[in-house]
Amino acid sequence: MIRALKYAATATALLALAACGDNGSSGGSSSRARAGIWAAGSSTVFPFSTRVAENFARTSGGAAPRVEALGTGGGIQAFCQGVGPNSPDIANASRQMKQSEFDLCAKNGVTDIVELKIGYDGIVIATARNGNSFNFELNDLYEGLAKEVPDASGAFIANPTKTWNDVNKGLPVQRIQVYGPPPTSGTRDAFLELGMAPGAKLVPAAAAIEKSDKSRFEAIAHTLREDNAWIDAGENDNAIVQTLSRTPGSLGVFGYSFLEQNLDTVKAETIDGVAPTADTIADGSYPLSRSLYIYVKKANIGVIPGLQQFVQEFLSDASAGRGGYLQDRGLIPLQAADLQAQRATAAAMTPMARPAK
Repeated sequence: MIRALKYAATATALLALAACGDNGSSGGSSSRARAGIWAAGSSTVFPFSTRVAENFARTSGGAAPRVEALGTGGGIQAFCQGVGPNSPDIANASRQMKQSEFDLCAKNGVTDIVELKIGYDGIVIATARNGNSFNFELNDLYEGLAKEVPDASGAFIANPTKTWNDVNKGLPVQRIQVYGPPPTSGTRDAFLELGMAPGAKLVPAAAAIEKSDKSRFEAIAHTLREDNAWIDAGENDNAIVQTLSRTPGSLGVFGYSFLEQNLDTVKAETIDGVAPTADTIADGSYPLSRSLYIYVKKANIGVIPGLQQFVQEFLSDASAGRGGYLQDRGLIPLQAADLQAQRATAAAMTPMARPAK
C-alpha cells in the first residue's frame, strides 16, 4: 500500500509540473505549442505511464509529461477530439481501440493513429487476505453477476442469486458483493469480454441465444447487475483494494499490477483452477489475461517536443524489457520478438488499420 501511495504522489507531482497550454475543445491544429507531452486514459496503464514520464523528465531535462487517469474510454474520447495541443498526444488503453472510437477520431481529423502494445496484464478477482477462498468457473461469473439469467425453463429473469453458493455449491456461502470498474474503464470492457461473455456461452440457454441473436446475447452477457451485487467503484483501482479490507465478504475486480502492489492486504482467487501470475498471464493460460496499449497521434510527432523520444523510452529495454523498471511496477513484459516488432512500428510511426469491430 505504501508503494501505491508513492505512485499517487508521483503522479500528482507530474501533474503539477506539467505545462499544457489551452485545454479547451479542439477541432484542428492550433498555432500555440504545448510545452509538454500529454497522455490520458486507462487507470491500469496510468502507473506505467507516470513511471515513464518521471524517468523521461529526469533524463531529458524538458517539461514533465502530463498523465491523467480517465479510464480507457475517457482517454480515447479526449484523444479523438482533434490534432494539435488541445487534446492528448497519447491514449493509454487496457483494451484495443474500438471501431466506433477510430471513426470518431477520423471524423475529427485524427487520421494517423499508431497502436503500440506495451505488455500484458491480467484482471483479477480478489478478496481481503483473511477472506474466504474461491475457485471460480467462468460460468460462475456470468451466473452471479449478470443482470438477467435463465430460470429452470430457460426464460430470462432478473438475477435472483444472493450468495455465491446459490451459483455454485462448491463456492462459499457468502453474499454476492463485487466492487469493480465503471463503464468508462477498459478493465470493465475486458472483464465483460474475457469473463462474462465466455461464461455465458457455457450456460445452455444463453449459448442458444448467441447462435440465433448475437445482439441479444451481447446485451445479456455484458449487462451487470444493478441491485448492489455489482458496485461501480470508480477509476481508481487502489480505492477498490482499500474497500476489500474495509468491507468483509466483498470481492474486487482490478488489474494484476495492483494485486502485486498490495499483496500484504489482498489475495487473488483462481479461475478454472488457474491463479493469476506473471507466467500464466503471459502464456494466456489464465482466462482473464489481456494486452495493454498506448495510442499515439502521429500528427503531433515533431510538433509536441519530445513525443517521439517519450514513445521510444516507453518501449526501451530499461522500461518495457525483461527486468525493466515497468516490470518492477507490475507490467508483464512482451516476448523479445514482440517487443522488437512494436519498436519497429514506433520507429516508422506506422498507422493502424480500422478495427474490425
